Amino acid sequence: MNKHRMNAELSSFAARLRFAASRRAQDRRFEELALELFALQFKHNSAYRKICEARGRTPKDVGHWTHIPAVPAAAFKELDLTSLSPDERTSVFYSSGTTVQKAGRHFHNAESLAVYEASAWAWFGQNIFKNPESGIQNPELLALTPPPSQAPQSSLVHMFETVRQKMDAPESAFAGKLAADGAWTLDFEATVAVLRGNSKLKTQIPKLILGIAFSFVHLLDYLAENNLQFRLPENSRVMETGGYKNRSRSLPKSELHALITERLGIAPGKIICEYGMSELSSQAYDSRSQKLEVGSQKSEARSFHFPPWARVQIISPEINHEVAEGETGLIRVFDLANIFSVAAVQTEDLGIRRADGFELVGRAQLAGPRGCSLLAA
Repeated sequence: MNKHRMNAELSSFAARLRFAASRRAQDRRFEELALELFALQFKHNSAYRKICEARGRTPKDVGHWTHIPAVPAAAFKELDLTSLSPDERTSVFYSSGTTVQKAGRHFHNAESLAVYEASAWAWFGQNIFKNPESGIQNPELLALTPPPSQAPQSSLVHMFETVRQKMDAPESAFAGKLAADGAWTLDFEATVAVLRGNSKLKTQIPKLILGIAFSFVHLLDYLAENNLQFRLPENSRVMETGGYKNRSRSLPKSELHALITERLGIAPGKIICEYGMSELSSQAYDSRSQKLEVGSQKSEARSFHFPPWARVQIISPEINHEVAEGETGLIRVFDLANIFSVAAVQTEDLGIRRADGFELVGRAQLAGPRGCSLLAA
């Protein structure tokens, strides 16, 4: 069978998927679309079909999206979890890490990248630009990562490049670069030049700074060492993501954000966290907060939310069922934008269930499965 003809069904699904910001509009069709996508991926993704069959699950047996078999993120290291034939795989995103284990692979072609970009931009825009409280318009972009030409296999860099193109920002918006050993570093002079802006202008342009946590630490340490401190224009924003991976000193989230406020003059409420991974095509943001009551104590937890075309479950690893509100478990995501790979992905990250979102706890201390053990995960 011609592979291109076989994927016509998935292409048709992609054409019908709409990235509406309204969850109510998406809710009406999510169940239908999820079950349809599961049937298509079972049919066209042979590695995923074997996993489902090993668990005794087929489209005939699954009547609700929460029962669709999820694949461990580690499986992307061992298996070609894609409906794309080898000659169709024009791009690949690798998972990051510091261990000797091989990276996970998420294969793409032009069509799947178009879906990825539409998903990424729609939810980014909703959380960064369309939030009535943001007040941010036409900001100057600063990305603390290498440009795509130096990191073509990074899903995060590809997302930042999508944002850059949509904002019509210059290619110089990327202030990161590759060191001789392949590590990501910063061009501090270029970064500081953007932060200084044009002091002669009466009205300064707001800044939108995107980066990984360890890149912010590198920048903040440089600013401290050189006794530099900025008060960026009102409505400037920071979006930080990811962890440290032994690439810098590690800081608690609250301390990192306090230093960003101290050195860059950006209020804590305008620092947004992103949660994403190379195995997914959609991202979650923690720009919404939730009031919590624990006994007589009241606190505020910032919870992550995926877009309406994705759903999250917090799963107990002991019983493989969703935990109750306020309880901790593993984060499982069903992403309709993952059309040409696998929509249901079981992460190795811990989260606390918060209504339709989650509070990120951190990495679970689990040994990654290997080989055939993936079939029973």
